[in-house]
Amino acid sequence: MKYIVLIMDGASGWALPERGNRTCLELADVPNLDAMARDGVLGLVRTVPDGMEPSSACACMSVLGYDPVVYYRGRSAIEARSMGIPIAADEAIFRCNLVAVRDGKMWSYSSGRISTEEARQLIDALNASLGKDGIRFYPGVSYRHICKIKGGSKTLEAVCTPPHDIPNKPVADFLPRGDGSDVLKELMARSEAVLQDHPVNVARRNRGDIPATMIWLFWGSGKIPEMPPFREVFGVSAAMTSGVDLLRGLAQMAALDVLEIAGVTDGLDNDYAAQVSGALQALQKRDMVVIHIEAPDEAGHAGDADEKIEAIQAIDREVVARLREVRDDLRVMVMPDHPTPLKIQTHTGEPVPFLLWGKGFIGNGARRFTEPEAAKTGLFLDPGYSIMRRLIKTEHSALSS
Repeated sequence: MKYIVLIMDGASGWALPERGNRTCLELADVPNLDAMARDGVLGLVRTVPDGMEPSSACACMSVLGYDPVVYYRGRSAIEARSMGIPIAADEAIFRCNLVAVRDGKMWSYSSGRISTEEARQLIDALNASLGKDGIRFYPGVSYRHICKIKGGSKTLEAVCTPPHDIPNKPVADFLPRGDGSDVLKELMARSEAVLQDHPVNVARRNRGDIPATMIWLFWGSGKIPEMPPFREVFGVSAAMTSGVDLLRGLAQMAALDVLEIAGVTDGLDNDYAAQVSGALQALQKRDMVVIHIEAPDEAGHAGDADEKIEAIQAIDREVVARLREVRDDLRVMVMPDHPTPLKIQTHTGEPVPFLLWGKGFIGNGARRFTEPEAAKTGLFLDPGYSIMRRLIKTEHSALSS
């Protein structure tokens, strides 16, 4: 048996009053997903345990079949794992976004989706000016980077707010606070002078692009616990393709192979056709491939309904259509990891729709791949990490209680 797991990051959301009280999944024209929903098993699953942060790290850990309550200790360290950044016992790791603040308000959590090459130049400048006394910055993808603080265990007690949670809100109300926050606030404040007149930002302003005005530190974590290898837990070999460091880090934690496929990005410019082609090619030598697509989530954070709908439609057109052609001895699981409602432009921990399709799965009455249709089936899975066993039909595993 072969398996495909398709994670449509943030594709779920709330109904839009201005669009007939329909969600983006309802508004999207997705004939392939809808056909699979009619043939397969549709339901709702809670991927974020009560009381835990509704991050992709926590939710995708559930999708992969691991209990976040046991294994989740912070997102930034998972990203650091993907980037090959070692973490000592006395070191703290923080996500370091390049953000844009205007008139004291959060203008863009991504500096207008700054390019990776431009961002690397800014991170180099930050290291040259601020990278001392145990402080170091590591470049990631686009606006997402890492800051490591040696001897910074106290900083992990600070209360931090992700910048995508505060669009157009006064940043002074959301700076790090509490014990350990002074170091973080000082770094954030000092970064403004470093970035202000950097040639990258001068060029961006001249082009009419949003500049990166400061860094924003959040999602602090220390060392993370080891997870048992996926193959030992579920008895299948697996690989993952994703355009973001977080998912590649999760893959490494679970000992999944990380696929390098040209054209895979974190936005609408993602080469969906290349991604699914690379995944199917990898499936020839492995039992399972996880395809993670970030574009719907990025559109949700931007509050752009049209872009989110287009991302969902592109996944249906370029990816799901290909999967429907591979019917023999194939099972497919399709789901968002969490909702990213356009109204609030950030994640929530509400249940998301899931679809199990392929050999051995019989339709349970659904007509479309949408949140309301999933709710109508009455099928609800909680805890979410049990869903991987539903796909593989593993009765017992190393994670079973």
